[in-house]
Amino acid sequence: MSDPDGERTPVPQRAVDRIKAMIASGQVGPGERLPTERDLSAQLGVSRSSMREAIRALTTLGVLESRHGAGVYVTALRPADLLETFSVLAEVSQGRTLLEVLQVRRMLEPAATALAAARASDEDLDRIGALLERMEGGPGTVCTDTATADLGFHQTIVASTGNATLAAIHDGLSSHTFNARVWAGHREAGLTAKLREDHQRIHEALVARDPDAARAAATVHVLRVERWLGADLADAQG
Repeated sequence: MSDPDGERTPVPQRAVDRIKAMIASGQVGPGERLPTERDLSAQLGVSRSSMREAIRALTTLGVLESRHGAGVYVTALRPADLLETFSVLAEVSQGRTLLEVLQVRRMLEPAATALAAARASDEDLDRIGALLERMEGGPGTVCTDTATADLGFHQTIVASTGNATLAAIHDGLSSHTFNARVWAGHREAGLTAKLREDHQRIHEALVARDPDAARAAATVHVLRVERWLGADLADAQG
């Protein structure tokens, strides 16, 4: 019996789907070598050119890696590798899309910060505290230094949950360029103290091992930035 959906799907995409199914079923696992291109083409019933295209696509996505002279292997399938292409989302987004990125952060980051309050090690808290001190800075601290510390502060919090997938997704929703823009805008408006207070409250809740307070502090912080961006976009359009 023919498969109408399969007939409409481009051959390289069908090959991609079949290879992913092989990996998902455990037929070939992380770190293992795929059959040769010739054997795989025969096994899956597609041309070698389509198979080559499928392998290139999965390599770009971080699923496969080509080792010179040794063949094609499944990667370790780490979340950070598989979501690497997603990591440019916040860096290149503009306007309404960037606002949507912040809205997603408002859904995820408070939950992640609450989880960190329960799971972060003493060493994690020390690193988070050191990044907070860097954000505090001094009169000579430039905005980009503060933005870097800010980015590291939130990334370290999420990493301390021990959930690599959550950390990879959060990294994709974060942007040094946008952080610098936020601090510059707040500095121009004389509101950087508000941002620093937000971070202090988050840190205090983490040190107190209080998930509810951590969730609330993170929500207030992301919402503050989201509202600032909304107003900034409205001014730009006006």
